[in-house]
Amino acid sequence: MTIAAEAEIAHIGETAGCRDHDHDLVHELSRRLDALWRYDQYIANAEWRDELRSFWQDCKASEQQAICRLRQLIRQEVANDCF
Repeated sequence: MTIAAEAEIAHIGETAGCRDHDHDLVHELSRRLDALWRYDQYIANAEWRDELRSFWQDCKASEQQAICRLRQLIRQEVANDCF
């Protein structure tokens, strides 16, 4: 890596708004919310293809459960003043 390139990234990560595990929870929640947002379209796209529609409905239900759990964990982190 060149000296100029090293200088560009020398200070990345010095300041963190929260601990890594809390950032991970928020990042994962965001990722899953994005996926959930798309499932209704996937289900609609499957139209008359019952097996495909069922698959996307199952994915959506799993995503909703994971989102619920992530939200609970984030609440716990906040309540424990760990966030």
